[in-house]
Amino acid sequence: MKPSHVGGQAVMEGIMMKHKEKYAVVVRKTNNEIIVDVKEYPGIAPWKKIYQIPFIRGMFAFVDALVLGLRTLNFSANFFQEEEKEEEKEEVPLTAAQEKREKLLQNMVMFLGVVLALGLFMVVPFLFSSFFRNHIQSNVLLAIIEGMIRLGILIGYISLVSNLSYIRRTYMYHGAEHKCINCIEQGWFLNLENVRNSSKEHKRCGTSFLFFVVVVSIVFGFVINFFVELQILRVAIRLLLLPLIAGTSYEMIRLVGQKDNGLVNLLSKPGMLMQKITTKEPEDGMIQVAIVALEEVFDWRKFQGRKFDDLTDESREEIPYIRYADKIEDR
Repeated sequence: MKPSHVGGQAVMEGIMMKHKEKYAVVVRKTNNEIIVDVKEYPGIAPWKKIYQIPFIRGMFAFVDALVLGLRTLNFSANFFQEEEKEEEKEEVPLTAAQEKREKLLQNMVMFLGVVLALGLFMVVPFLFSSFFRNHIQSNVLLAIIEGMIRLGILIGYISLVSNLSYIRRTYMYHGAEHKCINCIEQGWFLNLENVRNSSKEHKRCGTSFLFFVVVVSIVFGFVINFFVELQILRVAIRLLLLPLIAGTSYEMIRLVGQKDNGLVNLLSKPGMLMQKITTKEPEDGMIQVAIVALEEVFDWRKFQGRKFDDLTDESREEIPYIRYADKIEDR
């Protein structure tokens, strides 16, 4: 399969697709309207050459993914908040100051969520593994135990939340995103039937990235345990090294996404297995959303070397949608 370098993310009742600096968020509202918003996100790095430096680029890519992910999730959620407000006819409109405070509160909650996630994922496994220190002297074994606890927390969490109906639907949109990208990367024409028959797992998925974070943190944990004795210092170093762990994991996910051989496929296998939890088979309407999102940011015909005349040989469904900018102007 030829890599397209298209990335994406499932959002609330929709999908975000990104290629280079251009991204599109496509949301299906409860009345079945498809809303499309296309923008550019240059990234937080002040110099573009930073994204060409191995390991360093991964640190910035990780932060970019968090920032853009939260931004697009907020965008999709706002549609359903607006619908709820429209249903509450007696609701008193918020003043500008109240809206500003509400937005600040939302950002604080999201920031605290990230901090708590880092604590749960990085610190708690270390504290649990410390119970074994009086019985196990091997730093290698302790690092592996810590990594297994971290992996157990990750798998347990994503499995638990998959039972929630709205999370399950998000996982279905996640599957639609992967199917769409897999469809064009294996050279198939982008239509509903071909996307439906494509795989819902993809090597470059964020779930696979999290698996590599666990593997890399095991290696880093071994080195830290070998050279540092004080426990509080070990915790602090782990948190300080998180950007480097993310950068190293990014290089690994980049490698498996670009190469296709036995070793690379073996490395990607555990992450692909984890995606069986975080991706579900989508409905046709979800696939339509994914198709619209992909076509807004990526010329897949040029990527596949297709000519316009090829369209006459394939079934092609026109998917109607509304641009968000036009919707704002109509208000």
